[in-house]
Amino acid sequence: MTQAQITERQGMLTGALTQFSRQAPNTWVYLDAGNPGWAGAATMAQRLHDAGLRQAHGFSLNVSNYFTTAENTAYGNAVNSELKARYGYTKPFVVDTSRNGNGSNGQWCNPSGRRIGTPTRLGGGAEMLLWIKTPGESDGNCGAGAGSSAGQFLPEVAYKMIYGY
Repeated sequence: MTQAQITERQGMLTGALTQFSRQAPNTWVYLDAGNPGWAGAATMAQRLHDAGLRQAHGFSLNVSNYFTTAENTAYGNAVNSELKARYGYTKPFVVDTSRNGNGSNGQWCNPSGRRIGTPTRLGGGAEMLLWIKTPGESDGNCGAGAGSSAGQFLPEVAYKMIYGY
């Protein structure tokens, strides 16, 4: 993206956070911070801060991805260390564990051999572990979801994620 596009996107995000604060002050908003394989903690801390993280409740990790809870917790803590060092604050974070039971094999689109992760609960190294992506929901026409569309529920993939096939 060009710098103008980045600035425009940051403005949209901070504007959305302002509207949540005004219109729904009890809503917890988490900015998506990707996963440990996407950007370094220092880069992510800067991106989150520039997008208005100070106004949000926290940030989310691993949404629709496969990195382990331990990898995400270490990454979330590293992002918070960078936020503290650079900007003087930290934020709680949540981890999507719906598909991370076997961790990542380097593929992002319907990789085979993945398993469901820890069910939704408080704590676990993060503020909460959540099932955000429905296990068995396709990432698109690829991997174990060949022939499917993104968002399509695939019972056979869900079954394999539950039983580890």
